Amino acid sequence: MAISVDNLRKGKRYRLKNYGEQFDFQVMDMPEEEMYILKDLHTLEIYSLQDLVKYGKGKDFDLEEI
Repeated sequence: MAISVDNLRKGKRYRLKNYGEQFDFQVMDMPEEEMYILKDLHTLEIYSLQDLVKYGKGKDFDLEEI
């Protein structure tokens, strides 16, 4: 079941599907409103949520807690 980006919590793990790609990540920090620092669970790369959705939300957009 899809959840809103506003429901992301620090320390929780999520799966994002967008434009045919899947990302599993953990929220590491929320330094500002609407700004989320994430750690990829597979590669351990650090990036922001804005990097994942900067090209918009596709028809297959889904965000769920894992």
